[in-house]
Amino acid sequence: MNEVEYLRIISGQKTDLRAQILKPCLWLLSLPYYITVLIRNWMFDRHWRSVKDVAVPVISLGNLTTGGTGKTPLVAYLTQWFQKQNINVALLSRGYRSLPGEVNDEKLLLDRLCPGVPHYQNPNRLASAVKAVEAGAQLMILDDGFQHRKIARNLNIVLIDSLCPWGHGYLLPRGLLREPKSALKRADLVILTRTDQCSQAELENLTSEIEKQVPCNLIVHAEFRPQYLVNAHGETQLLESVASKTVVSFCAIGNPEGFKQTLKRAGFQVARMKVFPDHHHYSQAELNTIGTHATAASADLILTTCKDLVKISEHKLAGVPVWAVEIGVEITVGREAFQEILQNLANQVSSC
Repeated sequence: MNEVEYLRIISGQKTDLRAQILKPCLWLLSLPYYITVLIRNWMFDRHWRSVKDVAVPVISLGNLTTGGTGKTPLVAYLTQWFQKQNINVALLSRGYRSLPGEVNDEKLLLDRLCPGVPHYQNPNRLASAVKAVEAGAQLMILDDGFQHRKIARNLNIVLIDSLCPWGHGYLLPRGLLREPKSALKRADLVILTRTDQCSQAELENLTSEIEKQVPCNLIVHAEFRPQYLVNAHGETQLLESVASKTVVSFCAIGNPEGFKQTLKRAGFQVARMKVFPDHHHYSQAELNTIGTHATAASADLILTTCKDLVKISEHKLAGVPVWAVEIGVEITVGREAFQEILQNLANQVSSC
């Protein structure tokens, strides 16, 4: 069972006999996982496991679920915001699914979006934090840090994807939840992402559910809006010039449905979409197959995400141009409160 099939099973998209057999088995496996999470959090809450302070303010950006909430665009947004305040930012991540001796797609993308910002990838993020401070970092952003409780943080942000907020309703591996919803009580701020892609009624119900754990004034809404297209050569073009074109798309991200909705809302006619496991490393044979699908569909363009584009060097596949959709973050609800929180942190850095 590969990752794509696994996601179809736990989401209920696949309902054959194999799926019906596997789902109860996955639920049974989630029980020891749940107990382990409870014990670990209980030990941290009672200070039986140590939490280390570092010499500079730390922002943690994380999820309740595994991937797909839009952390990378938000990491770039925060980094660029503090850079404008002339603050030296360092990024800490574990390098999830990077090949031996290489960095992963998230670092490659953030290196492009935030040039010159040190990005330390190491499962031992405390060791990375020490190096960052020694190198002159004034503030650190801990990517995917909500469950990484060994480092103290000044701001604990949790991202929740409005399209799939609770990971299909179960803890891993039956669902995608890393922790129960009650873990949101540790959050200082919750950012609902892709709020423009769900109905108002769904958004209100989701907000009501979150308010059981987090005050309403600490809930922010964010949208990921397509800005323009970019290719492997760094060339760009406006969305308006190609928005009505027929396209074939592919991606290897945590929430492919969100990317598909982004393309549709931008006006593209998506003839076919190929989904790969999150953080997938493409082989040449797979890229050739995508090109074949594009020519068969008489596609004008092949579209992917910027997170995928950094892993390939081709600007054409089977003669069809390959472009990525550059995404910008727009805070639509709670912007003033969010900016105030960030400014308070910036002031704290300045006073050090």
